[in-house]
Amino acid sequence: MNSFLNTIILDNPIRDYLILLLVLMFVSFVKRYISKIVAALLFRLVKHWSPQIEQKSFVELLLKPLEFFFLLITFMFTIDRFTFPRILNVNVYGKVTLQNVTDTLLELAFTASIIWIILRLIDFISLVLEKKADATSDRTDKQFVIFFRDFFKAIIFIMGAIAFIRILFGVGLVEKIVAGLGIGAAALALAAKESIENLIGSFIIFFDKPFRVGDSVKVDSWQGTVEKIGLRSTRIRTLEKTFVTVPNKKMVDSILDNLSLRTQQRVNMKLEMTADTPADSILGALQDIRKLLENNENILKGFTVNLHDFNKDTVIIQVIFNTYILDGTMYAALRESVNLSILHILEKRDIKMPGSSTNVVVTSAAK
Repeated sequence: MNSFLNTIILDNPIRDYLILLLVLMFVSFVKRYISKIVAALLFRLVKHWSPQIEQKSFVELLLKPLEFFFLLITFMFTIDRFTFPRILNVNVYGKVTLQNVTDTLLELAFTASIIWIILRLIDFISLVLEKKADATSDRTDKQFVIFFRDFFKAIIFIMGAIAFIRILFGVGLVEKIVAGLGIGAAALALAAKESIENLIGSFIIFFDKPFRVGDSVKVDSWQGTVEKIGLRSTRIRTLEKTFVTVPNKKMVDSILDNLSLRTQQRVNMKLEMTADTPADSILGALQDIRKLLENNENILKGFTVNLHDFNKDTVIIQVIFNTYILDGTMYAALRESVNLSILHILEKRDIKMPGSSTNVVVTSAAK
C-alpha cells in the first residue's frame, strides 16, 4: 500500500494527489456552512449599524463570494506542496512557461475573489443606508446612496483592472502606462472631457440640489418627472411618458425650471371683443369679472381686470390672477370654471367676440 501511495506520477506521489482530492471534496461539502458561519460572525459586528437589516439578507450577499474564496484558498495552500511537473513546464510563448501561466491564473482568481467580496460589502453598506433613507421623506437620500454605490463600484473596478494588468504584464508595463499617460495626458483629457464634466455635474446636482428625484422639471424643450440621477446622466419621464436621458452637464449648465418648487400658478387671459361694443357693456363686464374673481376662494387677492387695449377692430380686456392650486387636474378644473363664468358674463352683456368663435389667449407661468 505504501509503495502504491509513494508511486511518482508527474513528479508527485499519488499520496499528495489523494490528499488534494480529499481536501477539495471536504471543503466543497463544508464551504457553504463555513461561509454561513463567517457571514453570521461578520453580521454580528455590523448589526448595530442597522437593526432592521435581517441576517439572511447579509448572508445571501456574502455567501457565494465567500464560498469561492475558501475553496480557492484551500486549493492554493494545498497545491503549494506540489512540484510542477517538468514534462508539462513547456514554453507557451517566448520565455513564458506553463507554470507561469497557472501561477498567474491563480493570482487573477484570488484578486477577483477579493474584488467580489468588496463589491458585496459595498452592496450591504448601501442596503443599510437605503433602509435609513426609506425612513425619511426625501427621495433624494435614497438616490444619493445609489449614486455613491455606483461611484465606489466604478472605482473598485478600475483598481481591479489595474491589478489585473499588473499581474498579467508586471510592474514594468504599469510604469510604462503611467509614463504614457504623462505623454498623452492632453489627448486623454480631451477624450474624457465630456465624461468628467458629466461626473462633476452629478456631484453639483447632489450637493447644490437644484432638483431632486420626483421633481417635475423643464430643461430646454423637455419637461417631465426626474426618475433617476446617475453618474453620467439624469433620466426624465416626459409628459408623453417617454424616457429621456439628459447629460448631467446639460442639467447644470442649462436654464432649468423646477416646476415642483413653484408656490403659485399664474393665469393671464386676454379677451377680445368687437370694436363697436358699448362702453357701458364693457364697464359692466369688467365689474362682473372682478366680482367673480373676488368671490372665488381659490383665487388670490391682487388680481387684475382692466381694459387693456383697443383699436379699430377689437377691444381687449386683460384678466390676470394667481392661485395656490398646483395639482394639474384641480388647476384645469379652476380654469374651466372661470372661463365658463366669463363666457356667461359676456353673453349676459350681449358682448360679441371678433369672428365666429371666442378668441381667448391664456398663458400660465410659475411665481
